Amino acid sequence: MYRDGAFVSEHVDPTTRAQIQPNGVDLTFESVFEPIEPGRITRNDKKIAERRRVDAETFDRKSPETYSLSPGGYIVRYDELIHVPEGHVGFVYPRSSLMRNGCMLNTAVWDAGYEGRGEGLLQVHHEIELERGARIAQFVLSEADHEGTYDGSYQGENR
Repeated sequence: MYRDGAFVSEHVDPTTRAQIQPNGVDLTFESVFEPIEPGRITRNDKKIAERRRVDAETFDRKSPETYSLSPGGYIVRYDELIHVPEGHVGFVYPRSSLMRNGCMLNTAVWDAGYEGRGEGLLQVHHEIELERGARIAQFVLSEADHEGTYDGSYQGENR
């Protein structure tokens, strides 16, 4: 069973009232990256591709930074610190406004015990402008049985 947005907000920091939804919490993005070399995943190891931060534009001092993204694959880092409590599993879904603008967000399962500022794969199928801090995803928690908690290489990432 999915938990309500108020419960989820207790495990996301920071959150504003506008981010709390009936069934989850909207996530904003802090930065955008592009892979610049091949990665590698073997049976026993992984090598995450080097990446470069995509530069944002500042139109004037009052405007937030804006990313003008051409079609392609990008890594977005969420601005919120997530903690997946024991007895739960986390999922991140794209906001419908992102999909309606020709973009898709792909993520993985967030295991119980995970803590950090996660990342997702932003697939841009049509040019888009995104302001830093825009709400692009929704984080939800579902009750789940599990043995142990997450203690992998991404624990505490991007803090």
